[in-house]
Amino acid sequence: MNPKRKSNLAGGLVLILLGAWFLAAQLVPGLEARIFGPGGWPLIIVSVGVILLLIGLLTGVPEMAVPACIVGGIGGLLYWQNATDDWGSWAYAWALIPGFVGVGTLLSGLIAGKRGEISAGAWLVFISLVLFAVFASLLGGPNLLGAYWPVLLIVLGLVILVRGFARPRR
Repeated sequence: MNPKRKSNLAGGLVLILLGAWFLAAQLVPGLEARIFGPGGWPLIIVSVGVILLLIGLLTGVPEMAVPACIVGGIGGLLYWQNATDDWGSWAYAWALIPGFVGVGTLLSGLIAGKRGEISAGAWLVFISLVLFAVFASLLGGPNLLGAYWPVLLIVLGLVILVRGFARPRR
């Protein structure tokens, strides 16, 4: 199937799914409230991420996994913050966004069979988790590392140095 037909197929499928959702929401009283609840508005953002991923899969564009994971991940963060009323966690939660890019890159590499993207995605997820742990410890979030969080920075720096020296020249 050529790319234009795949694109039309994906676009048509997304419109059908959206139309079915809006029709069901009008015909079934309280459906939206049952699914999204009073604090479930961030699930709409997560749903947009899922739709982006479906479009990428249906059109054969695995790179769509990256924006899909960014949007879905931010929706998940907003859902957690809305449920816990901990909006101040944005001070350190932003550090997870590069990890969402990494998950998308990793998925894209798995779908396309590109080993370089898989390792790059895993590396981004690792860096993001380190940043999250450090900033959360510094800015009043969950103190995952106690007083030893600087050791994590030292280890990360050493890993980056070793990686820089160990890379084969092309």
